[in-house]
Amino acid sequence: MIEKIKEHLSEVEAFQSLDSKEIESFRVKYAGKKGLLNDFFAAFRDVPADQKKEFGQVLNTLKNGVNDKVKNLQAQIQNQGGKQLIPDPTRTPFPIPSGNRHPLSIVKNRIIDIFTQIGFTVSEGPEIEDDWHNFSALNLPEYHPARDMQDTFFVQTNPDILLRTHTSSVQVRYMEKNQPPIRTISPGRVFRNEAISARAHCIFHQIEGLYIAKEVSFIDLKQTLEYFTASLFGNSKIRLRPSYFPFTEPSAEVDIYWGLETETDYRITKGTGWLEIMGCGMVDPNVLKNCGIDPDEYSGFAFGMGIERIAMLLYQISDIRLFFENDIRFLKQFKGTL
Repeated sequence: MIEKIKEHLSEVEAFQSLDSKEIESFRVKYAGKKGLLNDFFAAFRDVPADQKKEFGQVLNTLKNGVNDKVKNLQAQIQNQGGKQLIPDPTRTPFPIPSGNRHPLSIVKNRIIDIFTQIGFTVSEGPEIEDDWHNFSALNLPEYHPARDMQDTFFVQTNPDILLRTHTSSVQVRYMEKNQPPIRTISPGRVFRNEAISARAHCIFHQIEGLYIAKEVSFIDLKQTLEYFTASLFGNSKIRLRPSYFPFTEPSAEVDIYWGLETETDYRITKGTGWLEIMGCGMVDPNVLKNCGIDPDEYSGFAFGMGIERIAMLLYQISDIRLFFENDIRFLKQFKGTL
């Protein structure tokens, strides 16, 4: 048996190769789970006592010879720029491509960051709402014609339950549980029963803001919006156009001056240089009263914007459906943006 091990010692010393597969086969032949070394160690218990010392010494020499041979040959491959079949745990790993946030998440987080810097908190609420919080408390009683402005998904078995059409319902819930001063924004997903096209979707995202305190005026609203547009777009030049929303009075649409420097600017602004970005207004006293806040003591303003619309403006995206298709070629373009 000792002579047989010495024969393998000669084979190990003579073995040479710079092929990683051959080196791995050599290693498995001797040091694998079913390799010759395991067989020799298993036979050690049957060796006569007077031969155990010599047998053990020769066997350890074979074991060390195999390990040294594999290590040296792998080092030669590495030095010559080859590839090892057995990974070296000390080597620097190959870089693994990391994912990136969805463009809507990027824009949403940026908007939240802007408003939290001036004291706004973030509030959330359920996507499945009741009629009171989604409509009636917001100055939209049953049969109010303005309800037709928002095509709603109702639960068939209970017409009082619906998918929220705006995150204003979150503001109602917040006002019911908190007394002024209130300064909060409500980001979230909303639902409208609309045909899906390049400019509209039945599911989209909003961020709505609410500020209620004593002696809040329209000037406070305008200054807040100028701060927001300067922070997000780098331009605080805005204009307010009279509009109508049931839950604010007076109400306005907010336009930002986009400019007319390129052909794209002319196209998206229809040659005016102005782009609509959100709606706003002073909270209607009836809304305050419905939420348990005294409108004679407090006043406030509210605003709301679609995250998809802001993202489409910032990234010059022409089709809203791209946000929902999860095409990796589209999504990977936004790594490290904003």
